[in-house]
Amino acid sequence: MKNCSVRIRQIVVVVPVHNEEDLLQKALTSLTRSRASVEEVDVRTIVVLDTCSDNSATIAAEWAAHTDESSVISVDFRNVGSSRAAGFRAALGLSSGLQPTNLHETWYATTDADSTVRPDWLASHLRHAQRGAQAVAGTVRVDLDSAPAGLDRAYRAGYRNQLGHRHVHGANLALRADVYRAVGGFRSLPTGEDVDLIHRVESNSIPVLYACDSPVSTSNRRDGRAPDGFAGHLRNLEAAMTQ
Repeated sequence: MKNCSVRIRQIVVVVPVHNEEDLLQKALTSLTRSRASVEEVDVRTIVVLDTCSDNSATIAAEWAAHTDESSVISVDFRNVGSSRAAGFRAALGLSSGLQPTNLHETWYATTDADSTVRPDWLASHLRHAQRGAQAVAGTVRVDLDSAPAGLDRAYRAGYRNQLGHRHVHGANLALRADVYRAVGGFRSLPTGEDVDLIHRVESNSIPVLYACDSPVSTSNRRDGRAPDGFAGHLRNLEAAMTQ
């Protein structure tokens, strides 16, 4: 796949959700604001409810009812990789203009239900895509002011919030739809599905832009929904401080 500029006509955003009633409304509201920055392209948001037993379904349904081109689907995987993949599979059936023949004009983006995107998040991704980027791995920000003393320092010591970083977060990840399809999409992994996808992108000699211009704010919880995900990273840092 030649790295050249193409016209992006549509964006698909997938948000996997597993029991996120406390944070979901804020996450979805931030996406609504970000959509306003890319009015020149069609944007479809797909919320994937995965084995939810709390009020997440009601929150998502009420939001989608008042948001154009938004859909909610339910799955029973309890697996974040499968959930993200289900959202992008659903996009082919839900978006009338999205067909396998025009995937090179479609940008796939994903974030998390415990995270909030900036108003320019989608505009940032669209700008990179229009300049020829085929995959973008963005950064995250986390508020650790209320965390145990020293955790913020330990976290920032190992994090590079600058262009060319090598961090991969499902909360801030995107790639062209034809690239996603070519490498096989998200695999059914309970954690690390984001790193696995980007590894396969790079293994296919497709460049990844490690951007930092629109970081996503993510939860500082240490009890996450995905085992050994970002919450697990914070938990490990905290545990290392006591050794």
